[in-house]
Amino acid sequence: MTAVVTGGAVVTATLDRLVRERATGALHGRAGALYLADGALVHAESPVVPDVGWRLTASGRLSRESWEEAVAEGGPDHRAGSLLVERGRLSRGELELCHLSALFDAAYFVLSPLDGSQRAPDRFLRGARHWFGPVRPVSVAAVRREVRRRRGLLERAWPCPALDVSPVVPVPVPVPAPRAVRRSPSGAVLAAADGVRTPTQIAGALGRPAFATLLDVRRLAAAGLVRTPAPGTPPPRRARPAAPAAKVPADAPEIFLLQRIRDALEAL
Repeated sequence: MTAVVTGGAVVTATLDRLVRERATGALHGRAGALYLADGALVHAESPVVPDVGWRLTASGRLSRESWEEAVAEGGPDHRAGSLLVERGRLSRGELELCHLSALFDAAYFVLSPLDGSQRAPDRFLRGARHWFGPVRPVSVAAVRREVRRRRGLLERAWPCPALDVSPVVPVPVPVPAPRAVRRSPSGAVLAAADGVRTPTQIAGALGRPAFATLLDVRRLAAAGLVRTPAPGTPPPRRARPAAPAAKVPADAPEIFLLQRIRDALEAL
């Protein structure tokens, strides 16, 4: 069953209804997808957010071969994540922490698209399940609270949304950034700033959460270490992380839908 909805208020109403129905399926849109099981959120994906596999492999915690093996063997049964634990590749705690971080990260960008022309999720594919498999369900109410909290963090750090979609341009300074900054995650973001990559592209290159990178960029701008875009500067047409696409099982039709969404974004 596919239901079409538009507008933030309608998306909120749709999520409320799906929670009441204890629905299972995927709420899709051009900004990404939210996967529900019995009315709780079990997975989220956004084309501008590094996924679980990219985080684990880019950080060196997991080899690319181990990740692809888990996806190929566990994906068809919707248990790729569980397979990593069963084979001793990750502890259960590591899996939960990484998955929850990726879930909240992606959910933020699905419900708060960086591109104003992108609508929040607008099609519900009933019964769809994600190939990674459920790890630790999260209530939709908790996700909404976290989205609001993150919006507030960005505004308090430096109220300039244009920074989120613009290339990160370091400001030449007569002295190096303070040592505390250089050794912090913000320092890694500053070191990766080349005047070309956007915050989400830097997040993809570093294999770290996209929202945390947005927040680091705003804080760096507040400290005068990266340039704040001039008012009226047009954003780039596309902002997505430089992450390779993960291999997915051939019998997962919802993944092909996401791939089509990604391809459409790349064609813009």
